Amino acid sequence: MAGLYIHIPFCKQLCHYCDFFSCISLAKTGPVLEALLREMELRRRFLPGDSLSTFYVGGGTPSVYAPQELGRLTARARELWDCTGLEESTVEVNPDDLSPACLDGLLRAGFDRLSIGIQSFVDRDLRLMNRRHTAEGAEKAVREAQRAGFGNISIDLIYGIPGMSDREWRDNLERALSLEVQHISAYHLTVEPRTVFGRRAAQGKFTPVDEETSQRQYLTLHRTLTAAGYEHYEISNFARPGRRSRHNSAYWTGEPYLGIGPSAHSYDGRRRSWSPPSLARYLGELEEGTLYEEETLTEEERYDELVMVSLRRAEGVDTAELERRFGARKLCYFEESAHRFVEAGILEHTGGRYRLRPEEYLVSDGVICELFWPGDGETHT
Repeated sequence: MAGLYIHIPFCKQLCHYCDFFSCISLAKTGPVLEALLREMELRRRFLPGDSLSTFYVGGGTPSVYAPQELGRLTARARELWDCTGLEESTVEVNPDDLSPACLDGLLRAGFDRLSIGIQSFVDRDLRLMNRRHTAEGAEKAVREAQRAGFGNISIDLIYGIPGMSDREWRDNLERALSLEVQHISAYHLTVEPRTVFGRRAAQGKFTPVDEETSQRQYLTLHRTLTAAGYEHYEISNFARPGRRSRHNSAYWTGEPYLGIGPSAHSYDGRRRSWSPPSLARYLGELEEGTLYEEETLTEEERYDELVMVSLRRAEGVDTAELERRFGARKLCYFEESAHRFVEAGILEHTGGRYRLRPEEYLVSDGVICELFWPGDGETHT
């Protein structure tokens, strides 16, 4: 069983924080849709097997396409792979695209899970980030989706926004809880160099929040959502029991997946391949077979990835699995390296597992790098 991801590279306008590949010209939506369908056919043998467990359409903004057009992607997937065991079919959407007709169309297209990019329930913050919707519109979109019959909804939120008070962040969370969605992804605002915020920061016109504010708002997030019954199962993800994102969880457990579309990545357990973030190259090189770059991971790189993704999850590193996959030598190295973090109270060691304490998730990158195999500490950050 494997996952299929399709990247839609279009947006009606670009968010000021976004570093994903996307473009605001919609002139190529037709040719790209045909190319996505063609690439699915060309890449059908990449996966080790012919069964799909999850299907995810992300972006960009997939809802720039009509539901009937997205339905062509789901229909093609069912033609090319065995989807009888499909556990989850997700599409990312913007709140302002979710009319009753659109929602009905998405259900008919075969989607059973929505990921709605709300980001904030404060209109000032939405304007700062260049989002198209309003707070009222976001809440209305979720209610409309529930009325339409979607029983598995995830919403995205962002904290660490300059100017957002602690009270406003708590209000954001309370408003999210009032919607009774099944899943909440909450990310700290990251200022990437190639974004609008990154360019403003370089000019001294945008100042990220300080570490104390970041930690305070993160702890509010963790405590508020877990107190409300959500499982904090990955650094940025919270779910009602049984409602984890199955597609994203597969990434974090090393299961194979196929990525379709410009800039999409694929992984078969040992090899990783990706296409360039370029519409011109994607459309021009797809048929030529020169589109993809590829790397085969060494054992040390696979060890590092296991450590990284495991410590981002509530389950942590399973020492029995680590030894089975990489041998006693690497297990010994890991446990010796982890000891000082256990002593410092950052890692917990119980029942054959090493876990980051949830309160320490914000320092996870620094801890994880210290546990990488020697000489490869900067490869997977």
